[in-house]
Amino acid sequence: MNKIFLGLVLLGVPISVIGSFLHWPSVIMFIVYCLTIVALAGFMGRATESLAIVMGPRIGGLLNATFGNAVELIISIFSLKAGLVGVVLASLTGSVLGNLLLVAGLSFFVGGTKYKRQKFNVFDARHNAGLLIFAVIVAFVIPEVFTQDMSESSTMSLSVGISIILILLYLAALFFKLVTHRGVYQHTEKPEEHEKEVPEWSRKKAIIILAAATLAVAYVSEKLVHTFSEVGETFGWSELFIGVIIVAIVGNAAEHASAVMMAYKNKMDVAVEIAVGSTLQVAMFVAPVLVLISLMYPTHMPLVFTMPELISMVTAVFLMIMISNDGETNWFEGLTLLAAYFIMGIGFYLL
Repeated sequence: MNKIFLGLVLLGVPISVIGSFLHWPSVIMFIVYCLTIVALAGFMGRATESLAIVMGPRIGGLLNATFGNAVELIISIFSLKAGLVGVVLASLTGSVLGNLLLVAGLSFFVGGTKYKRQKFNVFDARHNAGLLIFAVIVAFVIPEVFTQDMSESSTMSLSVGISIILILLYLAALFFKLVTHRGVYQHTEKPEEHEKEVPEWSRKKAIIILAAATLAVAYVSEKLVHTFSEVGETFGWSELFIGVIIVAIVGNAAEHASAVMMAYKNKMDVAVEIAVGSTLQVAMFVAPVLVLISLMYPTHMPLVFTMPELISMVTAVFLMIMISNDGETNWFEGLTLLAAYFIMGIGFYLL
């Protein structure tokens, strides 16, 4: 797999540059860009796995979520610049659904096929449950309720206010987990399990690879955005489907690969931190940052989702909380999350 990713990067990056310069067909370039981003995300995943071994599961999971979401953030910024607000909102929905249902589902399923029961920190699960309810249900549903009779300017003002509150609370949550209450809730994994592991790359090499991959992703993502319209017309994909399914999967490929890999190695604390932590980061940091960034462009992005998007996200949150609140998983629970994701995917495709 590592050789495949390396080959895709060595071929994909130069082909992306040449194809863009020579104006190759959009459909072909769309495929090239997606494969290249996924391959780059694979290197980001390997680098963050090395850092997770060096720095511990919480910081490792946070780094993985951050650099994984950096891909989506970059794609979304270029989409906002192009005026594709619907694609950005849909990709945020897709990230929430993808992380809570697809990533967590695959992790629980793959890990569960190897181990009968897999345990993770129940205190983290309950802490994250409260944040998930706040971030998705309170912060996303409330604007939809209040903006029914609001003017466009008032809707945008409400969105900006909510965005600032979300960012501040997210920073407070990080301070809580990494500073004031660091080590208060012990992980279910034994410390010696991490001490015995040797990271694939040193900390310096991993950071350099992360930085280089992020820069490459920024270039390819900017080119990818310009193919959306023609690809949508060619395949009959709506703007909503492209955002919820395509952009979300490509943009979160790093978390997908890393979380499943961690679950297969029975490192469920890291796997859950990647899936849930990435969701919280999308809802409480990426989405509000994009709202604020949109103020710099002619087309502003209010924090208002469509009803199918809202209901899907709320359903995913409650399902994930019910399955993970006991601090252990199995393959059937993973299959349940995957089934929910595919049902929603069919709905968005046919919508």
